[in-house]
Amino acid sequence: MGKLLDKLWLILILFLVVTVISGGIVLAIKQVQSQPVEIVITPPKIPQYHGQVHIGGAVTNPGYYPWKDGDTLQAVLQGAGLKVEADLSRLKIYVPQVGETYPPQKININRAETWLLQALPEIGLVRAQAIVNYRIQKGLFLRPEDLLKVEGIGRLTYNRIKDLITVDD
Repeated sequence: MGKLLDKLWLILILFLVVTVISGGIVLAIKQVQSQPVEIVITPPKIPQYHGQVHIGGAVTNPGYYPWKDGDTLQAVLQGAGLKVEADLSRLKIYVPQVGETYPPQKININRAETWLLQALPEIGLVRAQAIVNYRIQKGLFLRPEDLLKVEGIGRLTYNRIKDLITVDD
C-alpha cells in the first residue's frame, strides 16, 4: 500500500504543477491581451512658407511683396495699400508650380510713393520726389516716356528704368 500511496502523491503533485503552470500561462495571456493599445497619430508637418506674394487689383501699389512664415494676409494687403473700393469678401489666390516664371514687377509711376520709386536704378530721394511733384503739378503720366519731362531725368536714366516702369494698373 506504500507504493500505491507514493504513486498517488506523485500524480497529485504532477497534477498541481501542471495546473499551476497552465493557470499562469492563461493569466499571462489575459494580462497581455487586456493592456490598452496606445495609438499615436502625428500631425502633418506644416511647411514653412517664404518667398513673395503678388498683390494686385484694388490696391495703391500692386506688385510682389515679401512673404515669410508668420506674416498675415492682412499685413501684406495693408502694405500694398488697399483702395476704398476693394472687395475683401472675394480674394483671388494663385499658387504657381515650381519652375513657373512670371514677368518682372513694374512700378506704376502714376501711383508709386517716393520710397517705392527709390527702388529704381539711379532714382534717389531727390528724383523720386521730383516725379511725385510732377504728378501733383502736371497730372498723371500718359506713357512711360513722359518721365523724360521730369527735371533731373535724362535719356540715360530713362533707358535704364524703362523696362521697370509702367503707367498701367
